[in-house]
Amino acid sequence: MDQTLALIDCNNFFVSCERLFRPDLEGKPVVVLSSNDGCAISRSNEAKKLGVPMGAPVFKYRQLFKEQGVTVFSANFELYGDISHRLTRLLTSITPRTEIYSVDESFIDLSELNITDYGQWSRDLRQKILTEVGIPVSIGLAPSKTMAKIANHRAKQDDCPSGVLDLAHMAATERQTHLIKTPVNEIWGVGWRLAPRLRAEGIFTAADLAAMNPRLAQQLLGIHGRQMVAELNGTRCYQLEPFGRVRQSVMHGRMFGSDTSDPAVVEAAISSLTARAALSLRKDGLLARSAVVSLSTNRHKPGYERLSRYVGFRTPTADGGHITAELLKALKPAMGAKTQYHRANVLLYDLVSQHSLQADLFGEVNLVAHQNAASRLQAFDTINNRYGSGAIRYAAEDLSAAWTPKHDFRSPRYTSHWQDLPTLR
Repeated sequence: MDQTLALIDCNNFFVSCERLFRPDLEGKPVVVLSSNDGCAISRSNEAKKLGVPMGAPVFKYRQLFKEQGVTVFSANFELYGDISHRLTRLLTSITPRTEIYSVDESFIDLSELNITDYGQWSRDLRQKILTEVGIPVSIGLAPSKTMAKIANHRAKQDDCPSGVLDLAHMAATERQTHLIKTPVNEIWGVGWRLAPRLRAEGIFTAADLAAMNPRLAQQLLGIHGRQMVAELNGTRCYQLEPFGRVRQSVMHGRMFGSDTSDPAVVEAAISSLTARAALSLRKDGLLARSAVVSLSTNRHKPGYERLSRYVGFRTPTADGGHITAELLKALKPAMGAKTQYHRANVLLYDLVSQHSLQADLFGEVNLVAHQNAASRLQAFDTINNRYGSGAIRYAAEDLSAAWTPKHDFRSPRYTSHWQDLPTLR
């Protein structure tokens, strides 16, 4: 049985989503900014050629954007998430053996598909995605995840106009050429932290690492190093994570629109972030036993501080109001009166299924209160589903809007808000 994996990766995903509704920007430099319009998180190929690096601070490149006619967008994560879901539905309709690795990347196990020509199959899939979703993708094929990552990266290069590269079925000498062209720091799992250690041992490319003694690789990098060597030689060590697997945690975080010490602004931020995280739990039929809230100042300014507080729940819950109340109760006494907070994070973890809740020996789990809360939350979500997100919400969320990140250049949410639907004239 052929053990080929395909990695489907969207090209400049956030930019491609913007171009989907702005075809006039095709072939022109486009940049999408991070939350709070701080730095570049997605760049078109034209913007890359102008020398705009990933993470470029806006204030340093504002003049270049103006001189070169670069179109700038604030991040529109609601739009990007919807486009990502559409792509996921298409891929999982081909085979359920799909791992959604990130918002713009997915692994597909092709072992159970009847494919005779992998190159043609990949080109057909690429065209199908472009036709039905509207997003250009690159496809890399290989027997292991690490090699599939390399194949996908090489498929994006100018010398691969088809956008498809199959390392699984090509001659060994040709495959070796692609490994030689891949610097060690671009190998999945190496990056800038481990690359210097490998270079010190004379390992400069993926081909060098593939030829490394597995025992030495384990001594240098632990078992992860040995696995990378095996993966680069075609032995799969990292198995596919099945689509629909139960998540282990939910986190929502945001930088504030401006640094603040106002308790009302911080409370509104935490309430909103917790409400979103709790909604994610309810959509997946999960409850949280534990939660952590953290506040931090700007790490790029002197006197960086980070404040975190943990709370546990005797009765697992997905009630955003209850979780918010407990987090704020733990956090408020420790907050600095004059500390200028820059970011808030809410993490819900130690998750269990909503169907696994049981009474305990000492009666600390209140099943009646839990059922009442579940009924209330079901009504809460039904109303918001019918009348739109935020039709009803917790009062604390409206204490202040000053925390919300800047998005001065955000495009309409074309696919998720009626008022943002495109109009024809």
